[in-house]
Amino acid sequence: MTAATTAQAVLRAAIPRLTAAGIENAPRDARLLLAYAMGIAADRLTLHLPDAMTDQAQAAFEKAITARLDRQPVAQITGQRLFWGRSFKVTRDTLDPRPETEILVAEALTRPFLKMLDLGTGTGCILLSCLADMPMASGVGSDLSAKALDVAKTNAATLNLTPRAQFLQSDWLNSIPGRFDLIVSNPPYIAAAEMPDLAPEVLQWEPHAALTPGGDGLDAYRAIAAQAPARLLAGGRLILEIGPSQAHVVSMLLADRGLENIRVLQDMDGRNRVVCAQKPRNADNCGEM
Repeated sequence: MTAATTAQAVLRAAIPRLTAAGIENAPRDARLLLAYAMGIAADRLTLHLPDAMTDQAQAAFEKAITARLDRQPVAQITGQRLFWGRSFKVTRDTLDPRPETEILVAEALTRPFLKMLDLGTGTGCILLSCLADMPMASGVGSDLSAKALDVAKTNAATLNLTPRAQFLQSDWLNSIPGRFDLIVSNPPYIAAAEMPDLAPEVLQWEPHAALTPGGDGLDAYRAIAAQAPARLLAGGRLILEIGPSQAHVVSMLLADRGLENIRVLQDMDGRNRVVCAQKPRNADNCGEM
């Protein structure tokens, strides 16, 4: 065995290639891709760095590094992303679940709920994370993309949540029956003018329909504000992820529809990230116009 065939050697050779291409966190990405190519858990990689690389593993690693040099996100290359402590399948038809979205999940789980709706579910990471930690609850995940719904269904099956999770194709609430005590959404919110400034991993590889509604980026919130209050049970909650500059206007949209107890939560960087609102407990027709 030569040094060039060890996992450590191929890792050391890959990191400068990623760094030279402008990849942030090149060492982390290289380690994740090497673990993927070797078929081992990322947290076990250090133990296997002295191991000889098989030809198959070397070929898989080189293919993965080449994809990363093309700025394909790591989660799309490996097909998996860790979110809220669980692994979710990711494809080019879904957004890559992001750590800041866990703020929405954490807030949703601060109070019990029995029936929830996740609008624009994508991978299903929000809905399924909430249901996994709320064993008595059931929920609906909706998306306009049939391919995204297929991914969400796969994730539900993997997490043994299929009996409690239903998935429907819908343009926001237009095709969703029933009422809910919790409605959540991480909708597309990037303004059209902001799209060119996105990182290549996002702009070139993630579905644009899940990133931006066009225009000022607020169309999804207008639709949700118009439709969701009437579909909440009295006292029910609406929790929305937002862009950092959108807290005031989204809060006003919800207040104009009669929702109350409106709060804004910040992410770890201190940026506005989530807006929470509640339907009055004594209102049966709040938001119905």
